[in-house]
Amino acid sequence: MGRTSDAREKILTAAQALIELRGYSALGVAEICKAAGVPKGSFYYFFESKEALALAVLDEHWEAQRSDWARILRDDAEPLSRLRRLFEETEAGLRAGQRSCGTVSGCMFGNLTLELSNQTEPIRERLQQIFDAQVEMVEKVIGEARERGEVTVGDTREAARSIVAQLEGQVLFAKLYNNTRHLDGLWGNCLALIAARRPDTAAVGS
Repeated sequence: MGRTSDAREKILTAAQALIELRGYSALGVAEICKAAGVPKGSFYYFFESKEALALAVLDEHWEAQRSDWARILRDDAEPLSRLRRLFEETEAGLRAGQRSCGTVSGCMFGNLTLELSNQTEPIRERLQQIFDAQVEMVEKVIGEARERGEVTVGDTREAARSIVAQLEGQVLFAKLYNNTRHLDGLWGNCLALIAARRPDTAAVGS
């Protein structure tokens, strides 16, 4: 059988790797199929266009990331410890990627926001949904910390948005300079953004 379910996964896996390495716009369907080891006809059996493939890649990448974020942020540990662990695991993933391929790949969502948000409305909308979901997950943790008297921030939604924006920005700098040391200030900046009452205690972590 030429068009089995694993062909779709091969295409998605190859597309994600190529997008992380080179971006979306420069890729062609033939190159993606060659990397996936599937005939070109299989691509159009599963995806009506390259844009449809990009949306599927975003969905699959977000599903994996959302699972990781949920595992970290819904843990039984104290709120600020969970938030710090989110940064630590993000840093660890980027550093592992750099050791593996020699470069900091950055965040796929941030990369595609810069590349495509002004070119295709469906991708812009999907990226907005993903970032809104990230903000919502972080906001819940900040709300818990405020209830415990650990932070004094007034608008938890804006604070969460600032944290996600700071995370994206620092990852962008790490990618630009190919240097993960640009991630070192993440936690200290986060504590300032949420107006932590006892940053020395909060920074100790779990």
